[in-house]
Amino acid sequence: MSDTTTIRINRSTHDELRQLAKGRHQTVADTVSRAIRLLHQDDIGRDLAVPLTDEESSWLDADAG
Repeated sequence: MSDTTTIRINRSTHDELRQLAKGRHQTVADTVSRAIRLLHQDDIGRDLAVPLTDEESSWLDADAG
C-alpha cells in the first residue's frame, strides 16, 4: 500500500464523494486523484485559451530554416 494521509472534509462533501466513487466503481482515493487531474487539465485549458502575446506570435511565425 502506498503512503497515505488524512484530509478533513465536511460530512456532506464526504457523502457526495462516496456516491461519486460508487457510481464510477472506484475507490474514494481514485476518485479524488481523478478530480485533481481534471482540475489540472482545466487549469491548462484556461491557460491555453488566453490569446498569445505579440512576442509569442512572432516566435511562432519565425522561419525555422
